[in-house]
Formats: sequence, structure tokens, C-alpha cells
Amino acid sequence: MEFDSKSKKSVNNLEMPNGWKKKNLRSLAKFFSGGTPLTTKQEFYNGDIPFIKSGEIYDDKTAQFISEEGLNSSSAKMIEKGDLLFALYGANSGEVAISKMSGAINQAILCIKHNVHCDTIFLYNYLLIQKERIIRTYLQGGQGNLSAEIVKSLSILLPPVPEQKAIAKVLGSMDEAINANNQLIAQKELRKKWLMQNLLTGKKRLKGFIGEWKEVKLGKVFEEIKSVNDGGDSHSVMTISSKLGLISQKDKFDRVIAGESLKKYTQLRRNDFAYNKGNSKTYPMGCIYQLEEQESALVPFVYICFRPTEAVDAQFYKHWFLAYGLDRQLKRIITSGARGDGLLNVNKGDFFKLKTVYPNKDEQTAIAQILQAADKELNLLKAKTELLKEQKKGMMQVLLTGKKRLNLNIDSL
Repeated sequence: MEFDSKSKKSVNNLEMPNGWKKKNLRSLAKFFSGGTPLTTKQEFYNGDIPFIKSGEIYDDKTAQFISEEGLNSSSAKMIEKGDLLFALYGANSGEVAISKMSGAINQAILCIKHNVHCDTIFLYNYLLIQKERIIRTYLQGGQGNLSAEIVKSLSILLPPVPEQKAIAKVLGSMDEAINANNQLIAQKELRKKWLMQNLLTGKKRLKGFIGEWKEVKLGKVFEEIKSVNDGGDSHSVMTISSKLGLISQKDKFDRVIAGESLKKYTQLRRNDFAYNKGNSKTYPMGCIYQLEEQESALVPFVYICFRPTEAVDAQFYKHWFLAYGLDRQLKRIITSGARGDGLLNVNKGDFFKLKTVYPNKDEQTAIAQILQAADKELNLLKAKTELLKEQKKGMMQVLLTGKKRLNLNIDSL
């Protein structure tokens, strides 16, 4: 990719690249939003028309479908694959996507159909990089709704169409690289899931290992941790997120929320485990995570915490717990639903009587090494995606503002 430096002129206190124009978005496209068929009319639903909601603008499938009758009897509108979609309402207000499917949209989505003077991919990226400013200006910290009139009134710095297409081609190639890497991540995640389902249950055995797996009580191979905060200042104060594991309270809540109860927090050391009895969509029976990165940490005293003995490979059980290894048994010992504090009623004594699979330690270690290698590969691929996103963001900031200009080869567009 070659860049060219060209002079700029000032227009309305903006640095305007030569040949570019400041345009109002309403002059560059046609706009329409949709609607929702009456939910009381069953005949309006379960048809074959994908019904796209604001949270699905990036997806290639929808959770709900409507019928032709539902489409014709409501203000729902059809869009085509490749149309530009802008989320007006909901948690993702201000987000923009190029539709991956044809279907009907509801009132929370604005469809933007460009004209011949504006390239769709260029406009998509321009709106993408303007998202933070749009939210900051119109949504008061992310709360509220946008309107079609607000979107139409947005200004855009527009280069000539050949330059738009050149910029779109460069940024599109970055999107292709990101998507290809994400597809590889999805494949590797499926492979890891297969490995966990088979290796952690003994359905598939590694070469060289024979003999039946045993079942032992948790209390036989793990020790309950009873130690509390010793008052040291080097301990991380942490909480458990069902999706992210043990994370700093400052990272999750922007502050340490423990207050006076910090004195009673359980003190962990590296490789210890903590069971958060809070139920979630990801882990309805609660979740168990291992302290891996920090030397020590403090966690809420309501967690059930335990330490691996010499009889086990901690990494094997890290994966086994994350693979819902205890869920069937937990379901049996939970005496009722969530308590007033949102925690499941799991008795500590009953917890340590639960049984875990127990292959010999050498086999545990061999399995753990395979799963750890799969995790390392996934983490490297995810880091690559983040790097590609940062690279694309940097390109957007200079190309979509004209700070850097492409040397155009029109024949290659």
C-alpha cells in the first residue's frame, strides 16, 4: 500500500483534503426503518422470512422468523444482503453493520441504501469510526435512543468515488484477514471442545494409558482453604466472573467493593480454586475457577475455596471443572433456587463429598498438557485478531480523514 501526501484546505475549521467534499448523509443515501408484526397474531410468525433485530445486525441468522402475512400486515421492511444497517435503539445503539442476509427489519434498525456517489464499505467504515463520537454526542453516556433524523444529519468528509473504492478495498482486506482469523479461532474452539468432551471423560484415551478411571470424593484430593486475609498489601482483591474467571474487583467494578468485609475474605495462593455459588447463563450451577496468574489473592468468604494436593494435577482439574464436571451432582445437592443474595444453596460439607473422576496422575498431566497447548494456540490467535483490529483502526484514522492519501491505480479497483 502506497501513501501520498497532498495539500489540504480549511473548510469550517476542518482540514479538508483536496478533492474531498463535506456532505450531509441525507444527500448520499435513502433511509428506512421497519416495524414489528403484532405478537398476538400467531399467523404473523414462524414463516420463512428472517426477522432481524438490532442485536442481530452482525449475524448471518436470526432467532425469529415472520410470515409474508406478518410482513404485509405491519411496518416491517425487507432489506437485502449487503445493505448498511444502523442500530437506533437497544444496548447496541450506534453500531453499524453490512447485512449478511436478506430479511425484514424492525423499528430499532435504520437501513441505509447508498447512491452512486457513495461506496457502501467506505460509508460503513466512516460510521464505524464515528461511533464513539455519535454515542458521546447523542446518547448521554450510552443511554437513550438515536433517531433516523440524527443519522441523516451526520456530516461526512467524502473523497471522489475512485478514492472511496480504493480506501474501501484496503479496509476490506483488513476485514477479510480478521474474519479469516476468527473463523480459524472458531474451528480451534470446536476442536478444544471435542478434546475436553472426550479426554476429560475417558471416552478417548491417550496412547500408553490403560486401566479404569476411579471416582474419588473432592475432599480426598483437595483441601478446604480456611485461611483469611492476613492483612498483607500484596494480595489482589478479586471476584469471579462466569465468563472471565477470577478478575480484579477494580477491573470489574472500577473500585474494590469489599469494604469492611475484606478482613474476612479468603486468601488464595497460585493454583488454588474458588467456587462461586452464583448461577448464570454460562454456569447455572455456579462456576469454579483457578488462580493462575497472581501469587496470592483475596476472594469473598462466601466462595468455597480449595487447594489441590500432591495427588492431583491442578491443570487437569481446571479443565474438568470448566467442562461442567460437577454440574449433575451439584444439581442434586442444591436444596432450592437462589437465595436472597443470589447464591445457590450449596452446603460446604456436601460440596466436598461430591465425586470427581480420577485417572492416575501421569494421565492427568498428559491430558492437561494437550488442553493447555490448545489454550495457548487459541490465545495466540485471539491476540492476532486484536492486533489486526488495532492495525485496521490505525488505517481508518488516517485514510478516512485524508491524513494519508492512497496513490490510486484506477485499473486495479
